[in-house]
Amino acid sequence: MIRQTAVIDSMQQWVAKGWLSHLNRAFVGFLLDLDPAASDTVLWAGALVSHQLDRGEVYLDLAKLCEQPGMTLAIPADDAWAVEQDAAAAELARLKVYSLELWQAALSQSRLVSSGEGDTPLVLAGTRLYLRRYWRYEQILQSRVAQLLQPARDQLPASLAERLQTLFPASSESPDWQKIACVLALRARFAIITGGPGTGKTTTLTKLLALLIELVQQESDKPRNLNILLAAPTGKAAARVSESIAKALNSLTIDESIKQCIPRKASTLHRLLGSRHDSRRFLHHRHNPIVADIVIVDEASMIDLEMMASLLEALPANTQLILLGDKDQLASVEAGSVMGDLCRGAEHAAYDQETLAWISRYAGEQIKPAAVPGSAINQQTVMLRHSHRFDAHSGIGQLAKAVNQGDALQAQAILADTARYPDLLPEPRAKYIALRQHSSPDAVNSLLRKLVINSGDVARRGYGYYLAQIHNGRPDSAERYDAWAMQVLTAFDAFQVLSALRKGPWGVEGLNQRIEEWLFAKAKQALWYEGRPVMITRNDYNLGLMNGDIGIALRDSSGKLKVAFPSADAGIEPSANLKIRWISPMRLPDVETAFAITVHKSQGSEFAHVALVLPENISPVLTRELIYTGITRAKQHFSLLESSDGVFTKAILTCRK
Repeated sequence: MIRQTAVIDSMQQWVAKGWLSHLNRAFVGFLLDLDPAASDTVLWAGALVSHQLDRGEVYLDLAKLCEQPGMTLAIPADDAWAVEQDAAAAELARLKVYSLELWQAALSQSRLVSSGEGDTPLVLAGTRLYLRRYWRYEQILQSRVAQLLQPARDQLPASLAERLQTLFPASSESPDWQKIACVLALRARFAIITGGPGTGKTTTLTKLLALLIELVQQESDKPRNLNILLAAPTGKAAARVSESIAKALNSLTIDESIKQCIPRKASTLHRLLGSRHDSRRFLHHRHNPIVADIVIVDEASMIDLEMMASLLEALPANTQLILLGDKDQLASVEAGSVMGDLCRGAEHAAYDQETLAWISRYAGEQIKPAAVPGSAINQQTVMLRHSHRFDAHSGIGQLAKAVNQGDALQAQAILADTARYPDLLPEPRAKYIALRQHSSPDAVNSLLRKLVINSGDVARRGYGYYLAQIHNGRPDSAERYDAWAMQVLTAFDAFQVLSALRKGPWGVEGLNQRIEEWLFAKAKQALWYEGRPVMITRNDYNLGLMNGDIGIALRDSSGKLKVAFPSADAGIEPSANLKIRWISPMRLPDVETAFAITVHKSQGSEFAHVALVLPENISPVLTRELIYTGITRAKQHFSLLESSDGVFTKAILTCRK
């Protein structure tokens, strides 16, 4: 009992320091209830694997823990651990010298741990320690993907080669990765199409669906319409892919009958699987699968391990799954970087001889064999490489590339090349460069204020632009209020402040407070005021609002303050025939002010101008993937605001892969 009390006391001090959460500590209490004789080593392992889950890691890597404990756990630097007067630091220093053999021996002897059999709360697989639930999710992922990877066809009809030439005329891109993606996806019931912004993922998907529909019609004795379901992790991502597919179809030369079979509207994954209120379980599962021939999921980098396992379990055996997304973006906020793990090595195009022969035969493309062929998943994965949005003259594209490659020196050089890249740093050049060389919080705050209040030309539109639409564009007839609200929403998307953090002066809470003061110092008298932008943080299927949806508080034609959201069927183009949903603030689920949002929350969205604000100190969440994701949310202009020298460089050098 004395020993257990000492362990719990040490963990309480870790909680006080912010190194563990109360939930981590509660999980240790649960382990003690199951086995009062559990050793200190097992209890600490339980606390740490729970801690890793909070950080989005599915398991605790014991080997890495022994080699780099601080980096593995994202706990303050090693020199802070040597303070012997601090009991928590002293305990961490003691854990630091645990060997891998010691961890494995203690865990393998515990009744709380197994290698997968039984119902133990912890599972040890080699050097990886899991919570059982997440170990099971990994097993589902591996087994179901292996089943889907089995070849569905050993050849394609000759007529399809002619159709491929029609859909993919002579291209300056060599090899034509879009064509390769299509022919590989026709081979099995699983395919991944990955690539950065503007590389044509949606265009490729649309052509692929046309080919699949035609192929199935040829293979079937009786013509039938395929049931194709399109989904994305969030409502905003679903709206974007719906709009993108509609645009791609308009420019695609195929029979109208095939066009009619291609879905134009995406749902959220939660809606696809049948979300249940206050439950982790879905209506659709392995005993009640969804009805679909093909399921496509866009923005797959946002899918966590639990959701992916739920999706795979709900798929019928003969359903084809196609994943689209950018493997280099941030992983899900929840545990598991599924897309990144599935796409590991995709950039090498490490195809085996059988895959190379298939590509050559049906796509007519020759690819140099890799030194070592990749995994089975690699054979069904294609990385699109040519950006149609960002060319060699695009600062956004070049900066994203340098960050993605971990080249901090090149990234700094691109930011400093004021003449070559006009899409970066749209403030007066000399002033901005001087600021970046001598960063200070006050100077960055002053610059951010200027960016925010701007309402001028396209390159410098800040939130002042959407406020001008509110005050100057208010209609004189009730019939025009929807169009006016859509103009305001579109104007708001012209600029977005992104942050890596939630808390602190440079987190979204501090930034939103300051931006509100800059823009609404006189008008803001209460929580709700005209012009307040809000983001939905919890799905509400009754209202048709999804986590990530953004609306703006406006006075409707009767003068009442409502929150205007684009219709569930709406895209984001101002020219589209759209309707607005006017919802009372009192009816809304959880919302938060959205002048500044986290980079995580921005996934699945794009903005004309993005201002990425970095904190004064490096943080465990400030990684290369986060910087890359923030940069690639910008379509036309990007501004980096670094409140302290060196944070940008350190973040680029920090990679979670």
